[in-house]
Amino acid sequence: MKIAVPAETDLGEPRVGATPDTVKRLIGLGADIAVETGAGVQSGILDSDYSAVGATIAASASEALSGADVVLKVRRPTEAELSLYAPGMLVLAIMDPHGHEAALEAMAKVGVSAFAMELMPRITRAQVMDVLSSQANLAGYRAVIDASAEFGRALPQMMTAAGTVPAGRVFVMGAGVAGLQAIATARRLGAIVTATDVRPAAKEQVASLGAKFIAVEDEEFKQAESATGYAKPMSAEYQAKQAALVADHIKKQDIVITTALIPGRPAPRLVTAEMVASMRPGSIIVDLAVERGGNVEGALPGEVVDINGVKIVGHLNVPGRLAASASPLYAKNLYNFFETMVDKDAKALAVKWDDELVKATLLTRDGAVVHPNFAPKTEGAAQ
Repeated sequence: MKIAVPAETDLGEPRVGATPDTVKRLIGLGADIAVETGAGVQSGILDSDYSAVGATIAASASEALSGADVVLKVRRPTEAELSLYAPGMLVLAIMDPHGHEAALEAMAKVGVSAFAMELMPRITRAQVMDVLSSQANLAGYRAVIDASAEFGRALPQMMTAAGTVPAGRVFVMGAGVAGLQAIATARRLGAIVTATDVRPAAKEQVASLGAKFIAVEDEEFKQAESATGYAKPMSAEYQAKQAALVADHIKKQDIVITTALIPGRPAPRLVTAEMVASMRPGSIIVDLAVERGGNVEGALPGEVVDINGVKIVGHLNVPGRLAASASPLYAKNLYNFFETMVDKDAKALAVKWDDELVKATLLTRDGAVVHPNFAPKTEGAAQ
């Protein structure tokens, strides 16, 4: 079996789908690996690093993909890239399927079996394949570093002969993987940290990192977590109460980091224009949900916006800003999933199509969009 690792072309993506470590492991499974020249450069991996562990360096994407059975990518292949793909290929990537029906149809039309890594179920055996967690962890760390870089003052309290520098105040909105890492990073830098989340379980996690939990803790709050561990959408009444509490708290903060996402839905609006206006000039807001519409009113994708002295940071692809750390984690996630598709004795592909991991992530197969959440509705189906 041949595995292709093409260079990413979409949105200037700096990450790569395989590293020398995972290439060695893939070869151990019986695969021949073709890596497009330059694919790993932005992650600090040279062509020579790949060739040293047995990969073939292809001069172009076309050469890498020629005859490939499997493609390991970071982002969903673009329409131009799909022209090089062949029916029956397995494609593993972050597919971003929500709201991109045309892109899914294009992959189906080519005949590839496309697997969306971000749809991996959050069960014990899939933890080592969870790209959302591995990448969000780095995003939370980077959010604090980016905020600190924009902030005009030191974060830790400093006592000197010339006077005392007060500790910065950091408020993290959303205590999932990214938020918890942001809390831990801000604490390590010496900030006074508070955090909020609509999931009751988050309170104990926030406290364990030395931060103070801020939330309206009523009956609705106690029921606000889904069976899969994600936050449920909250009622308008609860949102109003929480917004009032946050509005009073946020105007006292130096840095606000928002991380709230609900799968398949636009990012919830957490910070209004009025809240931004209430903050002191020199304050910083980092919106990690800007690619999904943003948690912060006024945030713009890919830009740092200055509103009356308050900067709203809207960097895209925050894990990619740490590509040399993100790629090894992501590549290991891909390897761990792909390994389940290989007959190790025969050293050949043997996809178990009825496996719960396959069924949860498979978007297209045999010319059709097959995932129940994205397949076109048939005529007469219940609305």
